[in-house]
Amino acid sequence: MTADVRKYLKICRVSLSERLAYRGDFILATVLRFLPLLTTVLLWEAIYAGAGHSELAGFSYRNMIAYLLLVHISRMFSSMPGLSTGIARDIRTVEIKKYLTQPIDMIGYLLAYRVAHKAAYIVTSGIPYAGLFAVCHGYFDGLPGPGTMAAYACALLIGFVIGFFFETMMGMLGFWMLEVTSLLYIVNTINFFVSGHMFPLDLLPGPIAAVLKSLPFPFLAYFPAAVFLEKIQGPALAQGLALGACWAAAFVLLSRWLYVRGLRRYSAYGG
Repeated sequence: MTADVRKYLKICRVSLSERLAYRGDFILATVLRFLPLLTTVLLWEAIYAGAGHSELAGFSYRNMIAYLLLVHISRMFSSMPGLSTGIARDIRTVEIKKYLTQPIDMIGYLLAYRVAHKAAYIVTSGIPYAGLFAVCHGYFDGLPGPGTMAAYACALLIGFVIGFFFETMMGMLGFWMLEVTSLLYIVNTINFFVSGHMFPLDLLPGPIAAVLKSLPFPFLAYFPAAVFLEKIQGPALAQGLALGACWAAAFVLLSRWLYVRGLRRYSAYGG
């Protein structure tokens, strides 16, 4: 194991210890996050009753509630609260210099920190999630097969990589813009819709759904949930995973390119 790898593993361990110090906060936040789901369940019950159909775009009422529950798992991996705003703030306040004067790569440090954050969140919120899914087990048809579960795990990992590096890219805009808060708010609002967080993208008209599914955002919420429910299978599943991996690789490279270009601009001003 190289010295660089050991360095970032140590950062991850320290960050994990720091996060686990706030287990109660994690558990309470997780429980409160599920409260709006009750309203969502009642809303979709009314929608299905008013539509007079047992299925909408291939989703039964049980499938729809299961999908909305699974979206919480997807977002558990892909959401990166505070990442982009933190990067932009560090650039604006010159705090970024701590990465330039020490043998630590900013992106590597933030990645190790987020891995620790996600690990702590998953561990501490495991009990509330297990309780919720136990109560709502009737909406599921049981666990899918090993192949589907493996694909689901890959989809969650792809969602994490895309979520992290997309937020990193947005934060890098701070090298070119003095204030990015308003832009980030607009982007995140649109992202919430096009990622399938509110409802499955299959409910949208065919051409619109096809375009959105070709973008990276469905991998943050829609794609993993659809894989678990076996709405995506066979060649479509393989193609979806390949597309997600390509988007993830593209974001990794683009975020690194923006960081290098941003540092050139940043140093040009003598910051």
